[in-house]
Amino acid sequence: MLGISGLAVSAYALGTMTFGSETDEAGAFAQLDRFAEAGGTFVDTADVYTAGASEEIIGRWLAGRPADVTDQVVLTTKGRFPYASRLGPNNHGLSRRHLANALNASLRRLGVERVDLYQVHSHDPVTPLEETVRFLDDAVRAGKIHYWGLSNFTGWQTQRAVSTAERLGCVPPVSLQIQYNLLVREVEWEMVPAAQANGLGIMPWSPLGGGWLTGKYRRDEAPAGATRLGEDPERGVEAYERRRRQERTWHVVEEVRAVADELGRTSAQVALAWLADRPGVTSVVLGARTVAQLDDNLAAAGLHLSQEHRRRLDDASDPQAADWPYGPSGDEQRSRPVAAPSARRA
Repeated sequence: MLGISGLAVSAYALGTMTFGSETDEAGAFAQLDRFAEAGGTFVDTADVYTAGASEEIIGRWLAGRPADVTDQVVLTTKGRFPYASRLGPNNHGLSRRHLANALNASLRRLGVERVDLYQVHSHDPVTPLEETVRFLDDAVRAGKIHYWGLSNFTGWQTQRAVSTAERLGCVPPVSLQIQYNLLVREVEWEMVPAAQANGLGIMPWSPLGGGWLTGKYRRDEAPAGATRLGEDPERGVEAYERRRRQERTWHVVEEVRAVADELGRTSAQVALAWLADRPGVTSVVLGARTVAQLDDNLAAAGLHLSQEHRRRLDDASDPQAADWPYGPSGDEQRSRPVAAPSARRA
């Protein structure tokens, strides 16, 4: 279930950020078909993925498949950032005007009357949160979305969004999509507990750390060839030089590889299995370029690591908080919250 909502989703979601750029339409259709054949239902996109092309490709796939396939799809998209080359003062953010335009445009590109989950793609420090929450409540009541959620919100931002919805008597969020993997565990200090305390289903993106947790990068050899960092070594949050200089990166990569070798699995499958079983995680968002990569990722379904293997990975990936309240001395202060009762979210 997506958090404590009534929406059932697959434990792995198909991320589609590569559609229309790194993955052409034929490759995207093949991934969607393979995902559906494997029992996957949760498909994640956003209006800014390849300037709307990802949504358009998904829309054409939905239009060309029988109802017994498309009826199973749980579709989510996002709005917040400018999705066209022309940037105007009202072409971004979480204002009522921009989100209304963004949502309507997404529905047109996807070829649907509504989406199951609409997530605000990032916090907006300018727009009053009340305006954003009221718009999303109106969109639910208008039947354009079934649920709404948050993406890339910090802990305090998440709590404020939930509290604002409750104060206004509006439909509350049900999800939190954040970067989370064995190399990015600092989210466990505030973001994960905030989601758990409010019954939000966590949807980790970049579960393989931009390819780092597949074991394909080497300490003494810059990436090259047809990989994300091979084409752009300083790309985004997974930039090669930044992570290469951190000794912890190599401890994690080596321990993942060691566990994988013991289990006869790939590093990617071990990293995904570790994440899928973390507290509060509802659905891990996969981001494959090819069907072969997707098949390898899907093989993680049903894999559950032993307590000893989890301990080894936990120890290797410990972000080593400096002091209280995040270090060992703050364990009691930071005890995991119990998810809010469903009656509170009715």
